[in-house]
Amino acid sequence: QVQLVESGGGLVQAGGSLRLSCAASGGTFSMYNMAWFRQAPGKEREFVAAISWRGTNTYYGDSVKGRFTISRDNAKNTVYLQMNTLKPEDTAVYYCNARDRANYYRAYWGQGTQVTVSS
Repeated sequence: QVQLVESGGGLVQAGGSLRLSCAASGGTFSMYNMAWFRQAPGKEREFVAAISWRGTNTYYGDSVKGRFTISRDNAKNTVYLQMNTLKPEDTAVYYCNARDRANYYRAYWGQGTQVTVSS
C-alpha cells in the first residue's frame, strides 16, 4: 500500500508560481509512474501531467503545456509540479497519483492540496 501526501498548495496571484510536492511512502517509488490531476468545483477530475518511473518521459494536459513542469526525485520518493504563469482557471484541488508500472489497475491517490489563483 502506497501513501501519498501532497503539499505546497496555497493562494497566489495570477501570473505567480507555486511548486507542489507529493511524498510517497509504503512502496518502492521507482515502481510507479506518477501523475498530477486536478478538480475544480463542479467539474470532473482533469489530467494535468505525468512522468514515467525513471523520469525520462513526461506528458502534459493541453491547458498547462508550457507553464507547468513535472519532475521526480526517486532518491527522495517525491514528485513535483512546478506551476508558472498561473491563471485563475488553474484554481482547483490538485491530486497526486501513483500507478504501478507492473499492474496498470493498481493505483493510489493522495488527499489533495488546494491551489487558488486570484485575478
